[in-house]
Amino acid sequence: MKLTELFESGKFVVTSELGPPKGVDVERMLEEAEILRGRVDAVNVTDQQSSVMRLGSLAVCHLLKQRGLEPVLQMTCRDRNRIALQSDLLSAYVLGIENVLCLTGDHISLGDHPGAKPVFDLDSVSLLHAASELQQGRDLAGQKLKGSPNFCLGAVVTPGANPIEPQIMKMEKKVKAGAQFFQTQAVYDPRRFEEFMEQVKYLNVPVMVGIVFLKSAGMARFMNKNVAGVHVPESLIEEMDEAEDRVAKSIEISARLIREMKDMCQGVHLMPLGWEKHVPAVLDAAGL
Repeated sequence: MKLTELFESGKFVVTSELGPPKGVDVERMLEEAEILRGRVDAVNVTDQQSSVMRLGSLAVCHLLKQRGLEPVLQMTCRDRNRIALQSDLLSAYVLGIENVLCLTGDHISLGDHPGAKPVFDLDSVSLLHAASELQQGRDLAGQKLKGSPNFCLGAVVTPGANPIEPQIMKMEKKVKAGAQFFQTQAVYDPRRFEEFMEQVKYLNVPVMVGIVFLKSAGMARFMNKNVAGVHVPESLIEEMDEAEDRVAKSIEISARLIREMKDMCQGVHLMPLGWEKHVPAVLDAAGL
């Protein structure tokens, strides 16, 4: 089911993330997907996250669809030109994949193939525009399609960015280009998120707050130093530092953040980073 239909029905939408393996052994990944069954509305499949070569998002989304799980195809512009991107969008729709999250993508230099050629023919805004054009029955060259797709198109935003104005301007462009919902970068400051939601209210588009599971105080400090627009408050770092059981503390913090921000937005997007098995515990503790 398209996420837009869930938002329209007034449901608080829950999605989680799954990373394809580096190789063709999909057994463990499919076991992780099973943990999410019945607990989330859809499963995002990352597209060569952090520019690390992995099994493709499209193939994994197809496997999930075959198993009765609703996928969200993440699509980045880093590795493909506009011909390949449009072709993959059409391929996805033919395979029954309707939810698409459009991203620019991390730079090549971050990944395991730093010598690769980056493409970036399109960016997240022009990819949304391309998908919208396909829905109108034409490609970016203005050529008519034989049968057109009907997607639910999503995009990302960073509520913790400073200054925030460029993010809001980009959000406006993304909505204009066809974005029907947003998933956010990791949020750890409910007050700041509330201010952000107040500022973007006029866009009238569903926003899902992003929750990255904190695995350690060290991880929190690393994100503060290296991930633009993400800030883990010192109080949470101390909690993680002093915790006897880091997993239990991580679950508690994630659930607390969801409870505090649930009424400010239309959904939550969980990024467990390999801790998929703890997703049900987080949702239970958050009352979802």
